[in-house]
Amino acid sequence: MKICFGNIVYMLAFTLLSLQLQAQRRALQNQPYADNKLYHFGFHVGLHAQDLLLTNNGIAAENGEVWFAEIPAYSPGFSVGVIGDLFVNPYMNLRLTPTIHFGDKSVYFKEIQSEEEKRINVRSNYLSVPLDLKISSMRLNNSRPYVLAGIYGALDLGRKRGVPLLMNPVDYGFEFGMGCTFYMPFFRLAPEIKFKFGLPDAMNHTREDLANEPDKIYTKALSKATTRMVVITFNFE
Repeated sequence: MKICFGNIVYMLAFTLLSLQLQAQRRALQNQPYADNKLYHFGFHVGLHAQDLLLTNNGIAAENGEVWFAEIPAYSPGFSVGVIGDLFVNPYMNLRLTPTIHFGDKSVYFKEIQSEEEKRINVRSNYLSVPLDLKISSMRLNNSRPYVLAGIYGALDLGRKRGVPLLMNPVDYGFEFGMGCTFYMPFFRLAPEIKFKFGLPDAMNHTREDLANEPDKIYTKALSKATTRMVVITFNFE
């Protein structure tokens, strides 16, 4: 079989040219100056899971019953919010991200002697306002990983009186997370995960709104409850 040397040279040159064009295409940065803006805005949507860190006190009720509570499983909730970003330096940004989290928590109570079980659904729609410091790595073509941490305040818009467990209207705490910014031709997309930890006792222990005295046993069984939350969002900036 005869092989034409000219054809081999032509194919090799064509292959090298194609590889060079692909490398240039990969190195082409979308929105090369987007990170230099003094401030910019955006929005995010995603899912979250609410949790409570429960402290059982083991105190017996007047009838001798002792109840213990836990949250064995989580149900996903919906999150939506806006983003305000302030440029600090090429690697740091301050971010204000007011967000509404629509969700609930299922608390299971069990009486240790009779093993009777009771499920109480606690609905909480939090209006959370976090202030975070975002620290980004160097940009690699069209991606840029980052970490963030900060504090937040939250207002519970979904609480209703008359339920066996009632949360306080105001909560606050700290949060941290991580994500990666992908630079598209016309916007930036950043999948992000954050972990939120409440600091104060979130439970209302003064239950004058309960007319039925036995319903107060669930509140009396807990000495403290602090909020926790995992949030996964997609940021569009």
